[in-house]
Amino acid sequence: MTGFLNFTKEKLINKVVEVDVEDIIPNPNQPRLDFKEDISPLAESIAQNGILQPISVRKKGTKYELIAGERRLRAAIMCGFPVVPCIVHEVSDRHSAILSLVENIQRQDLSFFDEASAIENLISHYGMTQEDAASKLGKAQSTIANKLRLLRLSDKERSLIIQYGLTERHARSLLRLGSIEDRLFILDKIIKGSLNVERSERLIDEFIGSKQNKISYKKRSVVFQNVKIFVNTINKAVETMQAAGISADSRKIQNEDYIEYRVRIPIQKKR
Repeated sequence: MTGFLNFTKEKLINKVVEVDVEDIIPNPNQPRLDFKEDISPLAESIAQNGILQPISVRKKGTKYELIAGERRLRAAIMCGFPVVPCIVHEVSDRHSAILSLVENIQRQDLSFFDEASAIENLISHYGMTQEDAASKLGKAQSTIANKLRLLRLSDKERSLIIQYGLTERHARSLLRLGSIEDRLFILDKIIKGSLNVERSERLIDEFIGSKQNKISYKKRSVVFQNVKIFVNTINKAVETMQAAGISADSRKIQNEDYIEYRVRIPIQKKR
């Protein structure tokens, strides 16, 4: 009996088999978080032509865990298919997560935020480095690093960017702004003005320049206030001496690069 079970298992691995849709359970590492898209066109195609590419699964107890093919499975269920063609893979949790991510990226089914979250999950939960992830996904390490930077944006920012169809470049340009408040302020202007990436980047440049000018003005104001305090101190000292009967006076000389103050205090002659 044991030999029969082993033989059956060997026959299933990497073979196309029909699996009852009720026996397929979700993949906990599914990188796609948003399933709001309309899959009715895919369902119509599957209804007419069937599932041309089998769904990838792995055995999980008495069930089959989905590795890749979430959209095809949903479309098949929408069509009322009781069974679907599947390829059964014998892979670890780590490899299953990688396969799911790679399949979705290759098919461009992921939003750039879902992709970034999935890459971060590979690195944090499965001990991969950015270099490892880049090698597995066929991307440059700098590309992986830039995608991970997108996760610095808040949930509200990500939601608005996806809701209004902004691009990954829009998202990356917002990261030049240090605070959530500034980013949401600029994001509101981008959305209301339907600004493309180039115009958005110019807006951000102008905003950063304006903010730097304000900071510079504040610094100059502080310096100016300090100079006024110093001048007032000189004037107060001269007034104090005058009140004491000393004929002191001060003179302000304005030069191109500096202001000069001369204080004259007469020397009391001995009698």
